[in-house]
Amino acid sequence: MNKIFSFLAIQILVCHFTTEEAVAQQNFKYPQQYGTPYSRVPDRRDVTLYQVNTRSFSEKGDFAGVTARLDSIKALGVNVIYLMPIYPIGKLKSANSPYATQNYDEVGEEFGTLNDLRDLVDGAHKRKIAVMLDIVANHTSWDHPWISKKDWYVQDSTGNIKYPETWKDVAQLNFKNPELRQTLIQSMKSWVYKANIDGFRCDYADGPPLDFWKQVNDSLKTIKSHKLLMLAEGGSSKYFSAGFDYTFGFSYFGNLKNIYAKNKSVTSIDALNEREFSGAAEGQAVVRYLTNHDVNSSDGTPLDLFGGQKGSMAAFAVIAYGKGIPMVYNGQEVATPYRLSFPFTGRKIDWTLSVSNQQVTQEYKKIIAFRNQSEVVRRGTIKSYSNDDICVFTKELGGKKVLVLSNLRAKASTFSLPADLSNSKWEDAFTKNKTNLSNQISLEPFQYLVLKN
Repeated sequence: MNKIFSFLAIQILVCHFTTEEAVAQQNFKYPQQYGTPYSRVPDRRDVTLYQVNTRSFSEKGDFAGVTARLDSIKALGVNVIYLMPIYPIGKLKSANSPYATQNYDEVGEEFGTLNDLRDLVDGAHKRKIAVMLDIVANHTSWDHPWISKKDWYVQDSTGNIKYPETWKDVAQLNFKNPELRQTLIQSMKSWVYKANIDGFRCDYADGPPLDFWKQVNDSLKTIKSHKLLMLAEGGSSKYFSAGFDYTFGFSYFGNLKNIYAKNKSVTSIDALNEREFSGAAEGQAVVRYLTNHDVNSSDGTPLDLFGGQKGSMAAFAVIAYGKGIPMVYNGQEVATPYRLSFPFTGRKIDWTLSVSNQQVTQEYKKIIAFRNQSEVVRRGTIKSYSNDDICVFTKELGGKKVLVLSNLRAKASTFSLPADLSNSKWEDAFTKNKTNLSNQISLEPFQYLVLKN
């Protein structure tokens, strides 16, 4: 009975916020639409995502530095990029974190101007790349203009504004306040109009309540001129019910790291594929990665964590072709051998590494290109055959199959093929060479094979 009353209370609360928001949105004057809404935003099943850390991306750490390398991003095979926070960064109690937003409605001067952002988005669209922004909705910097509205923030028993978790450089927003919610949503919608962006990566989705994210997604879907992609930086499948296209593969990354570092069984991937996709509708997916701005800074590079260049490519093949949407973090494709450490204002990506690491770059392009070409990989049904050392799975769609075998160990391994795969004929996805599988197949350390019928 208590569960029924709790459910009704949530529904009443959501209806209240929805009604309040509808009135507020009608009265709010949005910016005039800049440019023409991008009509080539990919189906959410077909996305290959690329994270841009603007501060580390170029020597100046600005939008122009990203715009200058859009051709290289396009050549990688990427069709969606997301920019880490573009807003002014707070100075009061500051750790100089890009996740301490000082104003949701402005571009930070260190990155350039609104016109510079528009140039970046225009350039991406011309290359058939969609652009998402990173929204930090859970908290603001201590010098955000809202700080004078104390009821917009969570307060302790003495009326002092609280900070979330251990992050003392930011102030915790109060999502019980409907005006705060409406204003945040208005800011998000304004970027769609004034910069012509194509969606949002929502930072620390576990902070704000789920009904707020439902409110966000419902409101953004009223913009009929744009197709928006939405990524929750949260690991729970509950975010699918709030309308997100994607959740974030925290557990998958940690599990993959343990496969390499602690000899954990490769079969552990199967349980994650089951659990993390619970309740997902068609096309809703988990973003899978070898690195991002957080773990690159705290844990190490893919080279550090996944067996160097060869081992990390074996892991990327599993991510690119397995269950989920692959993400590449800037610099990963040139095998950057050092960390891009928080707050990302120090060492920059050395793009000249693309010359010495040309083989790595070409391998990323090769793996992504086949994913882009293969509807079976992007949309097929997965079936696992993995053992403790080798990740093996098929993707099947309309009678066509792709078979992936990736040895995630630094030693040679032999895989015994099950009855439905043994004595079968395939074609190598990359070389086009014909191959016949018998009952066993031997793989060198960190070797992977991608076959199609």
